[in-house]
Amino acid sequence: MKISNYILILLLLVSCKKGQDYPMGQFPVAQDQESTKPKKYSAKKIGDTLDVFNDVYVFYNKNIGNVSGRNLTKEGYNLGLKWQCVEFVKRYYYDHLNHKMPNSYGHAKDFFNPALKDNQMNKDRNLVQFTNGSTLKPEVNDLIVFDGTILNQYGHVAIISKVNKNSIEVVQQNVGKESREEFKLGFKNDKWTIGDSNVLGWLRKTD
Repeated sequence: MKISNYILILLLLVSCKKGQDYPMGQFPVAQDQESTKPKKYSAKKIGDTLDVFNDVYVFYNKNIGNVSGRNLTKEGYNLGLKWQCVEFVKRYYYDHLNHKMPNSYGHAKDFFNPALKDNQMNKDRNLVQFTNGSTLKPEVNDLIVFDGTILNQYGHVAIISKVNKNSIEVVQQNVGKESREEFKLGFKNDKWTIGDSNVLGWLRKTD
């Protein structure tokens, strides 16, 4: 047997032995986790791509009050004003979740109906609504609603992109270049609360 063939057999035996160190179907976790992080885009002008989540793009709007016309689907469904926060969440629900809202208008804070109790259907949005302080935990793809403030009377909406034990991450449009933001998540007295006091609640597609 040639020496080169002998060395090749030894290498194969070593590699097989290493493979047996892991239970079937389990492999060492790759050290490079960059692919799990949001891709960074160099947005400079209004309408530039800022971020992407589940193949739905977040566009840069520069100033919070800027409007670049209304975005309508080919069938005429209103997605909202370009590139406001409402436009992104409605486009996300339309493109990724195949969901159209019966009421396609309204400011961000109007997506939450304060007259509803926790875990009731919001008929205007055809989504189940959860009050901040709900018995059910927020989930990825939930639409989160923030109340208005002195600086922004219309409120804000975003999509929950990650849920951890003690925090959530949201992906959002029309907040400068900060497309991702993290908030504390607490569980007390059998209720889940998102730490920001301006969070009214979250909505979810259930069908």
